[in-house]
Amino acid sequence: MAFSNSIFLALFFAVFAVLSNINGGLAARQLLQTTTPPNLPKLPPFPSMPNMPKPTTLPPLPSIPTTPPQPTLPTTQPSLPNLPPLPSLPAMPTLPNFPSMPTIPSIPFLSPPPSKTSP
Repeated sequence: MAFSNSIFLALFFAVFAVLSNINGGLAARQLLQTTTPPNLPKLPPFPSMPNMPKPTTLPPLPSIPTTPPQPTLPTTQPSLPNLPPLPSLPAMPTLPNFPSMPTIPSIPFLSPPPSKTSP
């Protein structure tokens, strides 16, 4: 149900966008075809910018406290302890030889009979 509502809403917006573009294009064409500009009402002048008070000098920003020096990491790595050697793996037993599977005879390809009419 929600999917059909979203499809309907998307379709509505698409139709609305197309129709609004058509109306905008027709209005622009009509304005371009008029010989005299339309009578627009006289707009009042913009108000002048008010004079803002001069900014006062601000106090200096506080200084950032310095952090103590960070300790350095050691440059040498400690040696690893001597580990005992890994035990050797036992030998794998051999598998008995099984007879191979017999091959399946292939089926000969049968071509279709020649056509009676020539193209």
